[in-house]
Amino acid sequence: MLILLVVVGFLFAFASGRNKVRVVSSPAVKFMGENNLFITNEAVSKLLIQNYSSAENVSKESLDLSKLENALKSNPMIKSAEVYVAVNGTLNAEIEQRTPIARVSTNASYYIDDEGFYMPLSNNFSARVPLVTGFIEKNNLKNVFKIATKIRDDEFLKTNVIEIHQSANNVLFLKLRQCRFLVQLGDLNLIDKKINNLKAFYLKNIKEKTLDNYSKVNLQFDNQVVCTKI
Repeated sequence: MLILLVVVGFLFAFASGRNKVRVVSSPAVKFMGENNLFITNEAVSKLLIQNYSSAENVSKESLDLSKLENALKSNPMIKSAEVYVAVNGTLNAEIEQRTPIARVSTNASYYIDDEGFYMPLSNNFSARVPLVTGFIEKNNLKNVFKIATKIRDDEFLKTNVIEIHQSANNVLFLKLRQCRFLVQLGDLNLIDKKINNLKAFYLKNIKEKTLDNYSKVNLQFDNQVVCTKI
């Protein structure tokens, strides 16, 4: 038993020592979730390389994984990052990108992400999300974020809404695909009821082929849809 313990201890110490001095290979980057590459594999590798001198021939012991994760998270396209070294010395980075749900197109252009925050545009990929126009401030995206979230989570709205417009007095409008009229939501009070009224109006009029007869659909009033004919 004593000899066995000595042998096990020796093997453990030997393996541990070999593991510490094992050099790290070039980064292996894996994107989690959706495959929309707002940031490329090469850009992530470059961030990692910049923060540990070289992509190769660095000992595992010299790596500060927390520092590398923070460096990746500092990129505005990255929501979360996990960095670890495999037994074979491969440096692995698992990246979750931020998810845009609307694109602001005013005097400035940027995305609103799924947490309601500013997200810059990407040179690598353009998301198919509703446009946001009108009077929008980067530090006051609350109303637009709420309606953009509704659109993302509702199949009817996701299919049909192509634009969200906010007026100077914070009145919200929607523009639907292949429709002439604007939908006036007003504020976000009773928003679920307003959306249900819009669905009922749309389905009725598309069946009757009368959607092109209207220039404006107003949902601000309780229990009714007020339409303006062309």
